[in-house]
Amino acid sequence: MVKLYGFSGSTCTRLVALICKEKDVPYELTSVNLAKGEQKATSHTAIQPFGQVPYIDDDGFILYESRAIARYLSKKYPNQGTSLTPSDPKAEALFEQAASIEIFNFTNFVQPIVFEKVFKLRRGLQTDEARVTELLASLQSKMDAYEVILSKQKYLASDSVTLADLYHLPYGTAFYGLGGSFAEVFDSRPSLLRWWKDISSRPAWLAIKDGA
Repeated sequence: MVKLYGFSGSTCTRLVALICKEKDVPYELTSVNLAKGEQKATSHTAIQPFGQVPYIDDDGFILYESRAIARYLSKKYPNQGTSLTPSDPKAEALFEQAASIEIFNFTNFVQPIVFEKVFKLRRGLQTDEARVTELLASLQSKMDAYEVILSKQKYLASDSVTLADLYHLPYGTAFYGLGGSFAEVFDSRPSLLRWWKDISSRPAWLAIKDGA
């Protein structure tokens, strides 16, 4: 059983839990309470030197960074659960392309919006609305490109779901949940919305979206 060290509600911890569910890999969550700053404790930073979550212990193999963990689990169990990383060179290249798209054209905009609109408020801080407006405007053109891609194929890399699609779920769910003009980013683009409804209704995500 994979030992997962993280915080149940954290975006990155839920991403790892999601991949475990998709790959039928049992895991045991050991809570690292971010609200209490446990991720900065010496015992934690001795393993995760950046003082972040999550990390895994897979029979003595320690790994941190959620996307690295996702790739590791997908590669270790290629024939178990959902196939999420293609092995054919061309298909793998398209997957890598899609994974890059996710980081630089989605998460780089959605993550700071969620930080401003959700995480800052939880800390009693004021949202920088000008920053949110700027980020949202930049995101619109990126989602126009998503619409083009997804009008031609079912998922971001091809007609098969990959890690690149699932990477969108933790922050994308928080973003879409803001409603209003934020949800409209997806709702106003039919192919993007079809894709979002597909990935966000996957049983593995529904099982852990409210906590790993």
